[in-house]
Amino acid sequence: MRLNLDEIFDIFATRGHAQYGGEPITQLEHGLQCATLAKEHAATPELITACLFHDLGHLLHDLGENPTEQAIDDRHEYEGTKCLEQIFSPAVTEPIRLHVEAKRYLCAVDPNYRASLSENSESSLILQGGPFSSEEAAMFIAKPYAKSAVKLRIWDDRAKVVGLETPDLSSFVAISKSCL
Repeated sequence: MRLNLDEIFDIFATRGHAQYGGEPITQLEHGLQCATLAKEHAATPELITACLFHDLGHLLHDLGENPTEQAIDDRHEYEGTKCLEQIFSPAVTEPIRLHVEAKRYLCAVDPNYRASLSENSESSLILQGGPFSSEEAAMFIAKPYAKSAVKLRIWDDRAKVVGLETPDLSSFVAISKSCL
């Protein structure tokens, strides 16, 4: 699927009101919260954009709002990346492609991390292959953009707050355009 930036923003504006998996917020709220956390931590425009769009893949399929409940791994990190890599550099797309692996990595290296996962994120972890082994974790963190993916993942996990005020979607247009 070939999409331009306006079409990607339109997908979030029109389909982003779907529930974010088994979480108590919408896909749009989740993306805005994640991007806002990145911005508050002085992330690069590329990483802020990656945070905003990291779950685009969830909005591109017709598997329902929570495929995890059906024991389906929608592989959203790859589906979203396929669309985004046509207009963005790897500094945007690679943290997105790697953010599920970053969850598997964090579960392997930080025993407290897995305990902090939401119920839905724990269920999806199992479908996504579970925690990495020590060897897999070492191979993952050596990849280009893995450290950015870990940052994205941490903000992703924190971006599930009901009623949190964030800037609106249009406030991220200029940041995203600067990454084209």
